[in-house]
Amino acid sequence: MTARPVPQHLVRHLGLVDYEPTWRAMQRFTDERGPATPDEIWLLEHPPVFTLGMNASRDHVLAPGAIPVVQIDRGGQVTYHGPGQLVVYPLVDLRRAGLGVRDIVTALERSVIDYAAELGIAAECRKGAPGVYVEGRKLASVGIRVRRGASYHGTALNVSVDLEPFRRINPCGYAGLEMTRLADLSEVGSVSIAAQGIEPHLLRHLYAQ
Repeated sequence: MTARPVPQHLVRHLGLVDYEPTWRAMQRFTDERGPATPDEIWLLEHPPVFTLGMNASRDHVLAPGAIPVVQIDRGGQVTYHGPGQLVVYPLVDLRRAGLGVRDIVTALERSVIDYAAELGIAAECRKGAPGVYVEGRKLASVGIRVRRGASYHGTALNVSVDLEPFRRINPCGYAGLEMTRLADLSEVGSVSIAAQGIEPHLLRHLYAQ
């Protein structure tokens, strides 16, 4: 059996960037890419923002206060992004990579699970509830969009993010869902360290031979 070639890809560490311009940049990249455009994986943080998926109910936004709420074009319900959270956006040509929608969600989940295992954390995914959990608490959220055969949006891994804003929403549409973060489960409290740690797992799962 001949292994499929690994598509050319570029990993970008973008630091702290505003949500809406980054979302629009993902859309432009996806709309303008061609068959030979290298995939890009963006690793970054956002200032505080609540985001709602395409069909999300605003009833799950309980008390946003001064944190902006943005309706976007991914799947899923409401989540929170803020400093101290590692956000991973895989801009991947799914056809070229030989991946389906479920495959890329699984790749994102498995990347977090494998990285957590490296840190001595037993994490798992749940059937019908995308994301990664540790003892019932959510460590990472997943929500993607596929357009023109390519993915954008992705996963958000709680590293040292303030968890209080999650109590202002029903995270991912689940009332009372508790969140957790790497800083409370391991010695990793830096987004840059988490980004470096998860990167090889992402590449392995996205471009498995």
